[in-house]
Amino acid sequence: MSGLFDNIIKRRGSGSYKWDTPKSDDVLPMWVADMDFPVAPCIQKALEKRVNHGVFGYTLVGESYYNAVINWFGMRHNWTIERENILYTSGVVPAISCCIKAMCMTGENVLVQTPVYNCFFSSIRNQGCQIVENELVREGNTYRIDFEDFECKCADDKTTVFLLCNPHNPAGRVWTREELEKMNNICMRHGVRVIADEIHCELVMPGHEYTPFASVSKECEDNCVALGSPSKAFNTAGLQIANIVCSNSELRRRIDRAINIFEVCDVNPFGPVALEAAYTKEGERWLEELNGCIWKNYQTLKIFLADNLPQIKVMELEGTYLAWLDIRDLGISSAEAEELLLEKGKLMLSCGTDYGQKAGEGYLRMNLACPPQLLEEGLKRMKATFAK
Repeated sequence: MSGLFDNIIKRRGSGSYKWDTPKSDDVLPMWVADMDFPVAPCIQKALEKRVNHGVFGYTLVGESYYNAVINWFGMRHNWTIERENILYTSGVVPAISCCIKAMCMTGENVLVQTPVYNCFFSSIRNQGCQIVENELVREGNTYRIDFEDFECKCADDKTTVFLLCNPHNPAGRVWTREELEKMNNICMRHGVRVIADEIHCELVMPGHEYTPFASVSKECEDNCVALGSPSKAFNTAGLQIANIVCSNSELRRRIDRAINIFEVCDVNPFGPVALEAAYTKEGERWLEELNGCIWKNYQTLKIFLADNLPQIKVMELEGTYLAWLDIRDLGISSAEAEELLLEKGKLMLSCGTDYGQKAGEGYLRMNLACPPQLLEEGLKRMKATFAK
């Protein structure tokens, strides 16, 4: 199976947002968070079977779908999910918007921990809410939570929701059980509910463990809405399927209403099929090999930077396949570095300020989910751009 992660597949010209957005064909894109690997064979086989049926009418999501979700998280993550607590929708970003719509009044504050996934900002603004930042604190080559500031922001009467990223994109942290519990205790003291975006939950590196927020305690379960999807870990973003797990029946009713208001209550025929195929023993074996490949790519990146570009530091990667690069010693801004890489190096990375104007300045985000040969080519281009 390891050959799946070594072969370079031509994606340019396939309608890929990642590969076909660059205006020049000689640009190597390592920005958007999807992978340059084919899906697990079990997923492809299940999709081929569905395609061969030949009829693609409106989709009824059956009990086998819910059972797949429940069994996967129960066995793999020791999280017991009740069937009635699951709502499906077309993606985690629409799910975030639906939850904010259901949980916040216009003008209220939504707390985020910057640097953080850029779509958090647009989802909050689109619902007429205000963004409040609890900036993560850089400590060595990782980040920690400023709990004093976190409590101060939660204590504001206008703050009603904390939008958590677990594992954290782009900082690479996988929050511990103790950190999650402490955050929830603070939130509950001040009447703040938690939306936990856990889309990267399966992408965890050696020595770390993902803890579902809702599994930490009954208090965490009661105070949160958890969002997830196989799309990041199994590279099925284009199939558009995600789940919202909420144990509060009244809040779940409000979220379900928002899903209908936003017209994201219907899914295509392929998303549920892909999820059911992914959440199997065969899918799990593929996933373990994938994480091994990502970890090797991360080690390659660390060694290369240390040997060739020591002025660029890489943050510790506990989870996700997204490396967070500290470029402050280059003496240029994130935007300047992004443009220089694109124009001179023909390498496309994500600008750090996309993830927070202040917290992301001086950083770039690099996608490591690609065959080793592509990573090596990207690193050569980076060296050619920045080496003195």
